[in-house]
Amino acid sequence: MPLAAPLRAPLLRRTVPEGAVLAAVVLLLLAGTTRLLPAAAVVALAAGAGATLAGVRLTRLAVRLPGREPRPPAGAAVEARSTPSATAHRRPAVLLLDAAVVAAGLTAAVLPLLGPQRRAATAAGLVVVAVLGLLGLRGLPGRSRPPARVRLRRLADAGAPAAGLVLAGWLLLPPATGSAPERLAAAALLGVLGVAGLTALTGAHRRPGAATCRGGLHLTLLGLVLLAVFDPAAQWPLLLAVPPLLVGMLLLAAGAARAVAAEPAALHPAPGWLRAVVPAVALLPAVGGQLDAGLPTDRTAVLLALAAVPPLVLRELLRAGEARPERQRGEPTGVAAPAGESPSPATAAAPASLVAAPLPQPLDGLADGPALLRALTVLGGNPMPVGALLVVELHLPDGAGLPARRAGVLAEAVRRARAVVDRRDLLAQVGDAGFAVVTEAGPMRAYALGERLLAALTQPYQLGGAALQVPASIGLAEVATGSPQDVLRQADLARRRAVQLGRDRVEWYDAFLEEQLVRRLDLERELPGAVARGELDLVYQPVLRLDDRQPVGTEAFLRWRSPVLGTVLPDELFPVARDLDIVGELEWWVLDRACRQLAEWSANSRQLWMSINVTTSELTTPDYVQRTAAVLAAYGVPPEQLVVEVAEPRIVGELSTVVARLAGLRSLGVRTALDQFRPEHASLAQLRRLPIDLLKVGAGLVDPAPDAQRPLIDVVVNVGDRLGVEIVAEELESSAQVQGARRAGCRYGQGFALARPATAERVEAYLEEFPSASR
Repeated sequence: MPLAAPLRAPLLRRTVPEGAVLAAVVLLLLAGTTRLLPAAAVVALAAGAGATLAGVRLTRLAVRLPGREPRPPAGAAVEARSTPSATAHRRPAVLLLDAAVVAAGLTAAVLPLLGPQRRAATAAGLVVVAVLGLLGLRGLPGRSRPPARVRLRRLADAGAPAAGLVLAGWLLLPPATGSAPERLAAAALLGVLGVAGLTALTGAHRRPGAATCRGGLHLTLLGLVLLAVFDPAAQWPLLLAVPPLLVGMLLLAAGAARAVAAEPAALHPAPGWLRAVVPAVALLPAVGGQLDAGLPTDRTAVLLALAAVPPLVLRELLRAGEARPERQRGEPTGVAAPAGESPSPATAAAPASLVAAPLPQPLDGLADGPALLRALTVLGGNPMPVGALLVVELHLPDGAGLPARRAGVLAEAVRRARAVVDRRDLLAQVGDAGFAVVTEAGPMRAYALGERLLAALTQPYQLGGAALQVPASIGLAEVATGSPQDVLRQADLARRRAVQLGRDRVEWYDAFLEEQLVRRLDLERELPGAVARGELDLVYQPVLRLDDRQPVGTEAFLRWRSPVLGTVLPDELFPVARDLDIVGELEWWVLDRACRQLAEWSANSRQLWMSINVTTSELTTPDYVQRTAAVLAAYGVPPEQLVVEVAEPRIVGELSTVVARLAGLRSLGVRTALDQFRPEHASLAQLRRLPIDLLKVGAGLVDPAPDAQRPLIDVVVNVGDRLGVEIVAEELESSAQVQGARRAGCRYGQGFALARPATAERVEAYLEEFPSASR
């Protein structure tokens, strides 16, 4: 807890005030809805609290910023304007936003004090907040003006939701609000501000901070419009202004802090369903109230409902026009990018393994990296993004003459892929031995497409009269999971996972996969040099005689105490060590440290054996026996106190060599053990050939629950008695397993039920409880 507290303190300082204000406002709203407080008082208190907190945040932010932007040197104005140092220092913009928040809070706070001029004063405050907020937004970094065609398409996308919100406002506003034109103007203002706020907060944007500010300003103005429209004598309608007003001011402060932090430009896909769902949700109570009151449908409501049709038609026409140029260039229609809209710089910065390594000679018919990014941008920008990216890597073998055949293999692979994918799917060139497929198919269909691609690409390639087998690995990521560069990175991570798991497979990206890969990269980076840095350690688990529970030996387990990654166990450590080819270095360190510890215990009259685990690859090295003898001699350890264990499932391929090495160790006097023994016919048959002294079996054979397994342990014990091999039951985790092992005839046991692994000092303290273990 003390270590974690400093990490959590900054986060708590940032979030606790907002949480406290929101909780207080919820209580105020409850008091207002139950008529314990007047609605105007609730609005004043809530707006005052939100404006105070947001104003303090913005004031502190402005104080921390320099007053002037650094002047770029002559001839470098364009470059300086695009750097974070030139765009992050915008104190005037923050001060203007601070003034807008204060003005909004004052406008709402003085609401109970206003008389007949309430609506005029609120309108004046609304204008002041709008002017100050817009001026502040113009000064924030990261503003970009997309092409006119893109702005028109975005306007068409927002037109239908805006019409729905305007219709909802028209139906919800009471006739007492004013004349029909005033009521329609208020409804239109509410609808436009609502859609603008939704678009800013959920739309595809390159600067999340600036977009958050824009959405917060729209929500704040929406709350002020509601205050101007509704009568303060009404209770619950006036309370509707509190949530957008409060949330809008807090979002203004939070967005300004993110915007001036010079965030890297990023294209964030829109959860576009919100723009479709929110107007529908607003229309439900509006239409329901209209029907419940028995009011006839007026002409204005019908016209507003029909107003949603032209934006929908315009949106489809724009999409069709955007797709036509792509078809003329030979690209699919379903994933074409909007004309004139190019990916942002950060979007273009895709993983280097994907886009930054093109083939020496581009293949015919494959799109390039920018086209791939545009396709992902279009799919991710749909109101409800659906689609997937598949990254395919062909593992071309090394060999003479392969560079001349590489182009032929890749061209044939592309031809096979085109025969599998849909005509609307995009094939793009990535890396130096692969390509990507962008498809509009959903997750299940995309995975099925990956399986079909794998089946087609792994068929033999006939080149020069010879058949060439080329493995393939495919990574799959859903377009809806992130921005284009995120999707590229995720698909590449899934591809790398497919390679690690043996190739010729399709792997689907998920967050846990990314955690595993990042962890693996950290392990690969930190493990080399761990021995030299002194980060390795051993823990020892006592082995007990089951009849009297006396310790007779210990088993040494490796632990890597990394200051960066924490404690790493062997199950995670050794796979990485095998890939880095440093298993031998680790195992010889274990042997050296175990023998040194055994020498110290022997000097204190502790007569215990020490077991160490060795891999088959290291055991079969030609000089293993000689090097082991040298280590024993260096520490003066009697050979019979050392036990070398090898895992039974890994000796099949090197059985004859393993037998020779175990025999060599026994000739020195070192005892040998077979670990992870499986009671199968083949294992029992080869047990006669192995020169071992100890046989270690798992707790599953001695567990009393499965009655069908009891005869197996009896067979193993009988075979061990006939061969003169002692049986050690390991991984005993309950007293029932300990009793089952003893009844079966196992002489020794180890596991958590008997003693847990511990450091040498703790094991020595444990051994003090058994005087008979000393001589």
